[in-house]
Amino acid sequence: MTAWLVITARIHDREAFINGYGPAAAKLMDQFGGRYVIRAPGALVLEGDGVDGSSVVVSEWPSRTSALAFWNSPEYAEVKKLREGLADVEVILVGE
Repeated sequence: MTAWLVITARIHDREAFINGYGPAAAKLMDQFGGRYVIRAPGALVLEGDGVDGSSVVVSEWPSRTSALAFWNSPEYAEVKKLREGLADVEVILVGE
């Protein structure tokens, strides 16, 4: 069954984030079977504790298992290092 990773990010250095982490994460995501549904800055919080202006990324996966395989992979652990200090990120996984 399909699953989605839903990410909100308060990006502190957009240029470094987009030029370093972004392409590396996209390439690896493709290898694990994921695809972007949306990548957009400028979220407007209508309710809750979010932060106006955050970026939102939603990726679709064939299954929860495939999303977790990506997220927990040693390859992604290395890619995540590229965003250290560049953004505050919240990630949730939805779907079975």
